[in-house]
Amino acid sequence: MSKKEILAELPKMAPEDRREIFERITELEEYELLHGSKPLAEEQALLDRELEEYRHNPEAGSTWNEVEVRIRKSSRQ
Repeated sequence: MSKKEILAELPKMAPEDRREIFERITELEEYELLHGSKPLAEEQALLDRELEEYRHNPEAGSTWNEVEVRIRKSSRQ
């Protein structure tokens, strides 16, 4: 099955089937990232910019705990 055929079939699928496909794609992407696959050029550029920004102003960001609190708070509203 070609990529074009797969993309054409996605809207016809039940949400739970699309979710399963999404989860599998996510697993594959995670595996590749964790086992030596290099980021794409644009991803690497983004990472480099973010790292440089952090080095210039390390206090500008939020801790994971702060982010998690905001996410949980917004999901309750």
